[in-house]
Amino acid sequence: MEKGQNFNHPEKGSRIEVEPIREEKDIKAISQLLSGKPRDLLLFSMGINNGIRAGDLLKIKVGDIRYLKPGQVHQIIESKTKKKNVVLVNKSVRKALDNYLSQGEHKEDHHFLFQSRKGDNFSLSVQSVHALIKKWTAAINLKGNYGTHTLRKTWGYQQRVKYGVGFDVIAKRYNHSDPKTTMVYLGINDKEVHSILMNEIG
Repeated sequence: MEKGQNFNHPEKGSRIEVEPIREEKDIKAISQLLSGKPRDLLLFSMGINNGIRAGDLLKIKVGDIRYLKPGQVHQIIESKTKKKNVVLVNKSVRKALDNYLSQGEHKEDHHFLFQSRKGDNFSLSVQSVHALIKKWTAAINLKGNYGTHTLRKTWGYQQRVKYGVGFDVIAKRYNHSDPKTTMVYLGINDKEVHSILMNEIG
């Protein structure tokens, strides 16, 4: 790689299309990478397990989810759409949350969950999250373009590929008006379409 070249960012002039993390091994590699950074691990875990925009994640206060058990939700109003949505705590998120809260300091209920270095009353910015995700994916040598929407797209991609969830259900979660929008958003490529033709019928 040439000096100054960033292999997980598109070339100048090309269309920027942020990708999901497609391989489970890469998700595990990033989780392992962040094992010593409880805040970042929680951000990653909540992002890939909830599929909401980073800006909405960053508005969450500690008290909003501190007492939630797996399966319980925190109601939000999406900043972009002004529609109602929820943040759910599953077992993976609860584990990351417990690890983060066990650090003790600066974790009052009125504090932002994802605090910046500016202090208790300041959350990370969307730009900071974008930079963090690019840093994490570069650290595990993941080729492609990654950024803020990567976590949101990873949730949808894994729900579809690993759990077989339909586009209509994923579209509802994303508050997309049409499942076709979701298909484009998740970047369905020709290779994936062709692969289903190997499924033998009859």
